[in-house]
Amino acid sequence: MNYLEFLLMRPEISLLSIFVIIFLFDLMATGRYRRIFHGIVCLLMLAHTYICMTGSAEEITLFGGMYYNNPMLSFMKAMLTCGSILVILQANRWLRSASTYYKQGEFYILMLSTLIGMYFMLSARHFLLLFIGIELASLPLACLVAFDKYRHHSAEAGIKYILSSMFSSAVMLYGISFLYGSCGTLYFSDMATILSGSPIHIFALVMFFAGLGFKISLVPFHLWTADSYQGAPTVVTAYLSVISKGAAVFTLFIVLTKVFANMIVEWQAIIYILTIASITIANLFAIKQHDIKRFMAFSSISQAGYIMLAVINGTAHGMTAMVFYILVYIVANLAVFGVIESIEHQCTDGVKREDFNGFYRSNPRLAFLMTLALFSLAGIPPFAGFFSKFFVFMSAFDAGFMILVFIALINTVISLYYYLLIVKAMFINQNDNPIKPIKCDLFTRISLTFCLLGIVFLGICSFVYINIDKLSF
Repeated sequence: MNYLEFLLMRPEISLLSIFVIIFLFDLMATGRYRRIFHGIVCLLMLAHTYICMTGSAEEITLFGGMYYNNPMLSFMKAMLTCGSILVILQANRWLRSASTYYKQGEFYILMLSTLIGMYFMLSARHFLLLFIGIELASLPLACLVAFDKYRHHSAEAGIKYILSSMFSSAVMLYGISFLYGSCGTLYFSDMATILSGSPIHIFALVMFFAGLGFKISLVPFHLWTADSYQGAPTVVTAYLSVISKGAAVFTLFIVLTKVFANMIVEWQAIIYILTIASITIANLFAIKQHDIKRFMAFSSISQAGYIMLAVINGTAHGMTAMVFYILVYIVANLAVFGVIESIEHQCTDGVKREDFNGFYRSNPRLAFLMTLALFSLAGIPPFAGFFSKFFVFMSAFDAGFMILVFIALINTVISLYYYLLIVKAMFINQNDNPIKPIKCDLFTRISLTFCLLGIVFLGICSFVYINIDKLSF
């Protein structure tokens, strides 16, 4: 093995360098130096984002074909990194609280560990590297979910997440073992020429899909989502809902198109059923939710179903629509969670839908941002969410799934109803004691500003979608 090949893994090496710097700083910094810890991490991550964006102008294949990177994958990694930066910015006030002030380093290191795992998931062209990446991304997430270990709900959420994660990983590994037994190789390219759609291959496909379905929160693999989202710290919930989900969707698309290309009819049938189930069931359950984090959990399940409309296309056009949808989803969803995180400092027992009654009277700016984010998630023009939904609908329509698109459009009306319930609470419902005016810290304001700009301009600036479409896949 030529160990110099490791140096060509620029995104991973850069992130690992930040990991070491943060570890040493957390180990040695004391007193006033710890007060700049958060700012240092943000600057390092911004520099790392630049490296990701410029990390691969051409295709790179390393370690006999186990690792692969190209401009599209570099862009995906940069997207996940930018989303992580927004989450870190929103975590500032929470990390400065008495219970977490001396655990900042642990939080950053756990988050970076998951991010490295997601990088491996995207660049893997061998099932061994893929499984290592999935586990590296999943196990630290269980620690993050249970980060508030003295809160009963956080510990309970961590237990539910790790048990579900272990079961899904076992199911996935079981499917991979059948693939290896029937193909005699774990390389994606070699498997693609051998898989023929035999019963054992279909069984392996179902097992693998079930394992990744847990990461994406597709129905019926969604049962952990609401409890874990509710119990985890809000910034961790935000990370789970967008970054972890985005990496899993990217990975699923890559594996389906690179490994199971000859079984496209089989996996399109699976996606067809799961998409309808995810969108419909999540929308119906979201209407009944009063806890806002459980509400966003079912919203996240529904959004995962919409993302599958791009995956079912299985072409470069579907990849472009999927990447753009997740980019818009990141800014819109993180805007909602940023507002929830700000409110939680006054509603210590959790944020309910009723807490938003009269919210506009005391916090007009946050109410305005929340409204734009919810409109984007619902797909109302002219916000970015409308264009992202349009592209995934067109992607599924071009693949010939007209009925599926029609069902998704009907569900869009249902989702609009429950998103408008929160808007109605903020602007119309009366409340004699609304939430007091909230003063966000500088880092949160920066994060929410970028989310606002993304919601407004990502749809209008057509060059974003065009440039994504130009990236090679």
